[in-house]
Amino acid sequence: MDFEGIVYRVLEPVKGTSARGEWTKQEVVFELPGEFSRKLCVSFWGDKAQEAAGLTPGENVTVSINLESREYNGRWFTEARAWRITRPQPAAAPAPAAAPADFAAPMPSASEAAFEPVGGDDSVDDLPF
Repeated sequence: MDFEGIVYRVLEPVKGTSARGEWTKQEVVFELPGEFSRKLCVSFWGDKAQEAAGLTPGENVTVSINLESREYNGRWFTEARAWRITRPQPAAAPAPAAAPADFAAPMPSASEAAFEPVGGDDSVDDLPF
């Protein structure tokens, strides 16, 4: 599931150690624009936590998440885990249209335009039309 949101707040990272080794979790609160704006807290784990720590409030990003619910002592807890952050690419300036090959060479100046015919005989015309 993907959503586009504005970074509202970057919370403090949480670090710990488990049987599998050390882990890092970074939570970021996003504001989802719309008629009724909502806020969504998303968890980033491992190497994505470092990437999420670099987000700044007010930044517009697209986030890919998985929603997951778990039961603990008869209560259900839902977590949004992010697996990708995409920052919008800056709009590139439009490339100038390429000129056709016939027009690629610069136009000759008036002094260069006056030329002498080859052979000096004006009566001979080699053109087929």
